Amino acid sequence: MSTTSVPYRNRQSIEALSAVTGLRQRLLAFLFPAASDSWLSILRIGLGLQVGLYCLSLRGDWSYIFSASSSALISRELMEGILNAQSHLIPRLGWLVGIGERLGVSEGAALWTVWAALLIAACCLLVGLFCRAAAITAWLLHLCAVESGGLLTYGMDNFTTIGLFYLMLAPFPDRYALDRKLRSLPLKDQQLHGFWRRVLQLHVCAIYFFSGLTKCLGAEWWNGESVWRALTRAPFNVIPAERILSWSGVLPIAGIAICVLETGYVFFIWPRNTRFIWLLAILGMHLAIGLTMGLYLFALIMIVLNLAAFASEFLKYLASPDLTAVPH
Repeated sequence: MSTTSVPYRNRQSIEALSAVTGLRQRLLAFLFPAASDSWLSILRIGLGLQVGLYCLSLRGDWSYIFSASSSALISRELMEGILNAQSHLIPRLGWLVGIGERLGVSEGAALWTVWAALLIAACCLLVGLFCRAAAITAWLLHLCAVESGGLLTYGMDNFTTIGLFYLMLAPFPDRYALDRKLRSLPLKDQQLHGFWRRVLQLHVCAIYFFSGLTKCLGAEWWNGESVWRALTRAPFNVIPAERILSWSGVLPIAGIAICVLETGYVFFIWPRNTRFIWLLAILGMHLAIGLTMGLYLFALIMIVLNLAAFASEFLKYLASPDLTAVPH
């Protein structure tokens, strides 16, 4: 064996080990950045408001929607029968109603108890009281309602469930929660906050990328047909069809803009030079959807998720005119 081959091989091993170590350090730095708890405050307050408005919007129709009787809009038993075909383990309101029946509580009283418990959990989240228990309760009850009303749910319900899932696992308390002020609980480690915010950021990016990619594959979004159908289909036809027809030249531009904003989100939300513009454009897009289609709760949950994921950078950008002051 040559005397020079051993040092050369050692250098190769050291360089390879150094590269692996550097990659591991960069990965850990990316997954566990130091972050404040401001993202958690935004998520908690935003979801408390979201769930509270969801309850109030269904106050007059709660029993009509979720009752198992023939007078219901769609029988809950039919929805839960469909769920049983998928899995017997999916949470549903029938479980809670069944527990109530064993305790001598009528179906109507059990349903209204669920509604009241969900509203109370939302109020607790809003002020930061019993945060962990409130988040778990809100997630479970909201998921039961969403699954039992399957044909009446849409994207807003799914995104609210996603947000509540992250909130259920979040490192409570945040500095603005009543729990911290009343019980003097310490704040969690900044790297733990950074990890959960990073996971939320990656999830939001995946949602936008695949949603935008799906839209890009269809010609209807490029010629404005999908935008026309979305704005004129009941019950989302807030704007008269005649007025939308007069804006027909804008519809393809709006469709292309939505495709670009959603598909490009993952590429332009991370670089500090484009983060502010893209976040502002996405928030404007959801605000426009809420106002033009009456999808106020959908707009609210998407704005909350975006602000929770990237609000720290957004606020620091507003506070500093220097782009280099915005952290990665």
